[in-house]
Amino acid sequence: MSLSDPLREQIIAQYDAMSPQLQQAARYVLEHPEEVALVSMREVARLAGVQPATMTRLAKFLDLPGYDELRAQHAAALRQGGDGFAAKVRQRENKRGEAPEGDIASHMLQGLSAQLAKLGEPASLQRLEATANRLKSARKVYVLGLRSSHAVAWHFHYVMTLLGNRSVHLDGPGGTGGDGLIRATSEDVMLVISIKPYAREALELAQLAKQKGVGILSITDSEVSPLVALSEQTIFCPTESDSFFHTLTPALAISEVLCTLLAECDRPKTLEALQQADEHLSHLNTYSTTIPKRQ
Repeated sequence: MSLSDPLREQIIAQYDAMSPQLQQAARYVLEHPEEVALVSMREVARLAGVQPATMTRLAKFLDLPGYDELRAQHAAALRQGGDGFAAKVRQRENKRGEAPEGDIASHMLQGLSAQLAKLGEPASLQRLEATANRLKSARKVYVLGLRSSHAVAWHFHYVMTLLGNRSVHLDGPGGTGGDGLIRATSEDVMLVISIKPYAREALELAQLAKQKGVGILSITDSEVSPLVALSEQTIFCPTESDSFFHTLTPALAISEVLCTLLAECDRPKTLEALQQADEHLSHLNTYSTTIPKRQ
C-alpha cells in the first residue's frame, strides 16, 4: 500500500469520479498490486468481485490502451524489486514457506507481524508524529469509532481519560453520541476510526464536525477511504487477514502508539495524572490485591 508511482497516484486522484464498480476494481488494484502483475485479468476480476470487462473499463478510464498496459506497468514495478511489489511477493512466499500448509494460526500471526512492521516505516512514523502533535495542541479531543472500530476508539478514549479530561467519547446512549459536538469549536479535533465497510453515521458526524471547524484526524484503511478527503492527518492501517474477518490489530497498535506519544509530551504532568488515577481506583477497590487460594 505504500508504493508511490504515477499510476497509483492517478488512480487515487480520479477515484471519486469513478462509478461504484470501477471504484471496487480500482481499490483492489491499489491494495493488491502484486496480483495485477502476476495473475490473469479474469482472476483479478474474480478476486475483486467484478466482471472482467470492468477491469478493461478501468484501464480505459485511466487513459491506458487496455488492461494489458495496466498489468505491464505493475509487472515492471515488480521487476524493480526493492520496497515495491517484489518485496510484498517475497514476503508472501516466505510466509507460505515457513508455516505448514493449513496452519491458519501461524499464517495469521506472521501476517500481523508484517503489518505491524510496516507501521514502523518512515512514512507511517511521520504520520504518527504529525497526528500526535495535532492531538497535543487541541483543547478537546473528540473520539469516534462505530461498529468494529468502536473497540479502538474506546481504548484510545480510556487511556486519554487516565491522562486528563480532554477526551470526549462520542458514544452516547439512545442515539445521543453526536450531542457531544454541541460545543465543539475550531480549537478542538476529532479522531475518527473507520474501515471498510465505513459506518454511515461515523462519516456524517465527521462531516458535521468539520463544518464546525473541528480538525479531523483519522485512522483508516486506504488512500481512497472517504475519510481521507475530510482529514488533516490520516494514518493508514492494514486490515487484511487470513481470517474471514478483517483485523483490527494494526489500528489498535496505532492507538497505543498515539497514547504513548501524548503521554511522553509532558512526563511530569502524565505522572501526576496517573498518580491521581491510581489513588482513585484504589479508593474504589477496583483491582484485586490478593491471589485467590486454589480450591
